[in-house]
Amino acid sequence: MTGWHDAWSTALDELELDVSTVEAMLADEHRNAETPPADLWKPPTELGALPLELKPRADEILTRQLKAAEEIARRLTANRQQLAATSRIETGESVKRPVYVDRAM
Repeated sequence: MTGWHDAWSTALDELELDVSTVEAMLADEHRNAETPPADLWKPPTELGALPLELKPRADEILTRQLKAAEEIARRLTANRQQLAATSRIETGESVKRPVYVDRAM
């Protein structure tokens, strides 16, 4: 039974490290976040049910994951809004919109 508990504990350690990496990327706005972490967490297979005494830790990690996911979604929305706003700014360069001439007169 100790091996089962240790396997789950190790899996949670790896998941927590992945969440910490995402949180660090979100905290450092100047970091180049285009490159994803090299070792993305992969769920372990064949571990069976989570030991009951590890449930509070798993719940805390899940809460952190959800908070990070909400922040990522918020930032993606803000980026899209900023992109839409900047695309409407005229730069003074040649106009790239269609020009129509009324030749009916």
